[in-house]
Amino acid sequence: MRMNGSHILVNTLLELGVDTVFGYPGGSVLNIYDAMYDYQDKIKNIITSTEQGAAHAADGYARSTGKVGVAIATSGPGATNLITGIATAFMDSVPVVYITGNVAQNLIGKDSFQEVYTTGITMPITKHNFVVREVDKVADTIREAFRIASSGRKGPVLVDFPKDVTIAEYEYEVKKEETKVKKDFDDEKLLDEIANLINKSKKPVIYSGGGVISSNASEELRQVIDKSSIPACNSIMGIGNLDYNKYFLGMAGMHGRVSTNYAIDNSDLIIAIGTRFSDRTVTNTEKFAPRAKIIHIDIDASEIRKNVNIDYDIIGDVKDILSKLLPKIKRQDRNEWLAEIENWKKSDYIEAKENGVIKPKELLEKLSDMAGDDAIFVTDVGQHQMWACQYCKVTKPRHFLTSAGLGTMGYGYGAAIGAKLANPQKMVVHITGDGSFHMNLNEVATAVRYGVKVITVILNNGNLGMVRQWQHYLYNDRYAFSNFDRSTDYVKLADAFGANGYRCDTMAQFEEAFASAIKDDKSVLIECKISDSEQVLPMIPANGTLDDLIVSH
Repeated sequence: MRMNGSHILVNTLLELGVDTVFGYPGGSVLNIYDAMYDYQDKIKNIITSTEQGAAHAADGYARSTGKVGVAIATSGPGATNLITGIATAFMDSVPVVYITGNVAQNLIGKDSFQEVYTTGITMPITKHNFVVREVDKVADTIREAFRIASSGRKGPVLVDFPKDVTIAEYEYEVKKEETKVKKDFDDEKLLDEIANLINKSKKPVIYSGGGVISSNASEELRQVIDKSSIPACNSIMGIGNLDYNKYFLGMAGMHGRVSTNYAIDNSDLIIAIGTRFSDRTVTNTEKFAPRAKIIHIDIDASEIRKNVNIDYDIIGDVKDILSKLLPKIKRQDRNEWLAEIENWKKSDYIEAKENGVIKPKELLEKLSDMAGDDAIFVTDVGQHQMWACQYCKVTKPRHFLTSAGLGTMGYGYGAAIGAKLANPQKMVVHITGDGSFHMNLNEVATAVRYGVKVITVILNNGNLGMVRQWQHYLYNDRYAFSNFDRSTDYVKLADAFGANGYRCDTMAQFEEAFASAIKDDKSVLIECKISDSEQVLPMIPANGTLDDLIVSH
């Protein structure tokens, strides 16, 4: 069937199973949006308040489903407004296809209105990017973009469309889905060697990351843990991989549990699965796990030995590798090692309670309990993010969404919208701080406009809390420009957007507000006032070791 480039684009998205697109119209993508106007019954178009909101929403959609997210923006400032969202997806290996418009090809390179070199700007923060210069390449380019985004180590791909290509005509044909030939891991000798190391180890620790979730391998990981009786911890991206049982160690690293970091430090074997050994987990690379041999299983060969010296590497799909490793692992108990770890757990940080005052641990544990096992938690970045990592009980993959690599303040609300649209039957709780919330609070209007219910809990300390914490420890309490006044009235703000708002000074008020929020039929903002002296503990400073561990104010 003959049609213009815009209709070919939209039909190819339908062919690939796209049901939701996030974006913002503008001059160079008007033809694309005009084409989508004919397919409103098949593709839901969510027009966000900013392009950055669209980028994060597509990210949240992708993380919570495993499907490829899609965001569209016009040329120039529309494209540049996507940049932070693209970089966020790139750092966390999230499959999103970003579609940008550009000026017509005869205007490129002439400083035309709303012209930027989009592919040049985004090259370092995408797996790949394309400029579609001929209309006969539209369909195959989009298909290839989806393939790249969703294969291997997943990540964002950008496709740039000059406006003249969206107008030109060509024949479109639905392409039959090709049979995917998956290359399985077949190095039996290496698997036997790895299994032998695991079986002989006296003090092993499994360290799992987002690659396990990306590979849909959480169940295989749990089977390995249950059979081998190996205690397991996770990175931030690996939250949701593990059952809360006797093998659960929680989060490792800078703000990980004391017992978890002791376990890693005393381990004789680290089995790292689908993780990249970031500087927030390995605060000091030279002294990380000094007594252990390290096995690294990952799909991306470029991560091997990038940050940490390892002894054995297995490159391939995590799900495939774990399923083949499982039969080779002996069933055994490791009671002495588990008992040693249990003893260290007595050193784990316990937050002091104060009657009538909202404390982060108590708040987030209660929130997690009231939200239930099937809730999806989305955070922004700051102290609240680390508290959520520590205290929200998440036992399912794709139920904890956060910007772990780039650390993007303002990520949360857009991502929560994307997650809720992808999972309408699930409760989506957005946990944020006053600093992060102000970054993209205009997306509350998007949620209200489309009837997307997001419950937002704002931990308001009147400060950039994590900045203040570092200023306390590293800058001798010189709190330079990290203080906000608390003048924002979040209840009135919620009302102005058409959402419901609650203000809480005590835990009793929070429990009442959250119970009401669950019953409300619209988006909700719940402000919880906390002290500006609250800190995320324990803490190992950057480049520090367990000798530098901070466990009290």
